[in-house]
Amino acid sequence: MKRPHDKTEDVKGWFLREAERLWPLALGSLSLRRGPCIRENCSLCASGEGHASYALSGRMGRRRTSLYVPEELVPEVQQAVDHGQQLQELMREASQRYLAALKRERGLGRAFRRKVKIG
Repeated sequence: MKRPHDKTEDVKGWFLREAERLWPLALGSLSLRRGPCIRENCSLCASGEGHASYALSGRMGRRRTSLYVPEELVPEVQQAVDHGQQLQELMREASQRYLAALKRERGLGRAFRRKVKIG
């Protein structure tokens, strides 16, 4: 919830409280993949169905990564991915609130925009 008179420290405190409740965190996407195994004469592979496994995909710098996720960990990892998306939204809101508070603290609010005829 936006507060029109937040100070930068208020925004920081709000952000840290909100971010803390989002643990565990993961960036990327969780997907179910199907692929062949290394066994000869595997009936699943021969049928074209393949073996199912989950993977967490994302980036490390410029490199794309994919990590195997055991099936029993899928619910926890999915929650972490969901929280990661929520954290990105939280960061977008925090950037707007922080900039507004910074402008107010520096006296660059509406009065400044009128003086220089911006918007």
